[in-house]
Amino acid sequence: MKTKYTYKQIWIITYPILISLIMEQMIGMTDTAFLGRVGEVELGASAIAGVYYLAIFMLAFGFSIGAQILIARRNGEGNYKEIGPIFYQGIYFLLVVAAILFTLSRIFSPHILKSIISSEHIYGAASSYINWRIYGFFFSFVMVMFRAFFVGTTQTKTLTLNSIVMVLSNVVFNYILIFGKFGFPQLGIAGAAIGSSLSELVSVIFFIIYTWKRIDCKKYALNILPKFHKETLKRILNVSLWTMIQNFVSLSTWFMFFLFVEHLGERSLAIANIIRNVSGIPFMIAMAFASTCGSLVSNLIGAGEQDRVRGTILQHIRIGYVFVIPILIIFCLFPDLILSIYTDIPDLREASIPSLWVLCSAYLVLVPANVYFQSVSGTGNTRTALGMELVVLAIYMIYATYFILYLRMDITFSWTTESVYGIFTLLFCYMYIKKGNWQKKKI
Repeated sequence: MKTKYTYKQIWIITYPILISLIMEQMIGMTDTAFLGRVGEVELGASAIAGVYYLAIFMLAFGFSIGAQILIARRNGEGNYKEIGPIFYQGIYFLLVVAAILFTLSRIFSPHILKSIISSEHIYGAASSYINWRIYGFFFSFVMVMFRAFFVGTTQTKTLTLNSIVMVLSNVVFNYILIFGKFGFPQLGIAGAAIGSSLSELVSVIFFIIYTWKRIDCKKYALNILPKFHKETLKRILNVSLWTMIQNFVSLSTWFMFFLFVEHLGERSLAIANIIRNVSGIPFMIAMAFASTCGSLVSNLIGAGEQDRVRGTILQHIRIGYVFVIPILIIFCLFPDLILSIYTDIPDLREASIPSLWVLCSAYLVLVPANVYFQSVSGTGNTRTALGMELVVLAIYMIYATYFILYLRMDITFSWTTESVYGIFTLLFCYMYIKKGNWQKKKI
């Protein structure tokens, strides 16, 4: 199979995305690490509340993926002046969406959480987290458009610097607000939410200053603040509407997984949150290469080099395995050492080890599944990607409902849901790339 990019070129584009994703993951990891020293209830509640927030945030992230695909296509075509209007129309739209979702969350979240969480302690802590976390919508929704611009134009080194700034800010804010340092009140789980939102504000400020000082704004028409343009927004939504729905539904089923686990008990939910955060490292590696592959696929099609797409996909899978498998081996050989980062409760660490092993095995199929799925999106056929995702998630939910909610299998077995998701995603996406009519898709 033909390829265009060397492994070195792929790595040069990917590693800033990888570092930025890992740093973003460390926002949740630092929350968990701090709350794991507050109590099991706070640890479990942050899992449900965190995924609840992420499910809503994924609407914005899905929109940015569609914008990123368009930006990458224009970048591949050399139509740089069309990138700025896409960027700004995306920000206008997402700020309006942020205001709407903030208002709806403020009104309805307490009632939703009350109806779906069985433990009063978990409900109280989760509500406290969400009440403060939703302020982050206004910052994180803008942040994803900057990410779409830098990934779409393959200027990904900026993401590394931004992520480092954001994580360091989060660590400082968490330490001060969760434990009440330097004269601030001890806010517990609410402090974690406030700290995360403030770190996203710092991230946006960094992006604005960096773009203004270091990027050729004239080249990409970023120096012109356009009026609202319905046709440009419509063009973005034609691609991104499906990724918005796909990302929201995907995280909503992930949220349902944690609700099912919550019915197994507070200990099981605490374990689930720990394992979710430990698995974040291999997941972000897989997603970094998948995101790069999706962007390069869009660039290749824009340049008229469709015959190099399948070879490029296989390159990303191989290099993804090179990075993920050694980490999985370390996790399996030294589980107690890894888990001690997230909690200082010995029996909670011991109870989490079998779940960690099961989830590690799932990544053998999740790596190629994510690369293929982002490649399907990169072709511009986001509606097809949504259709495949809905079918896979239906299978996932049937499996989770039967084995976790009905049979009440333990938390270790519950993590086999990830293998089920990966197997069917890989199967459908592989068949589409092999036989689907994606080569002439216009966006």
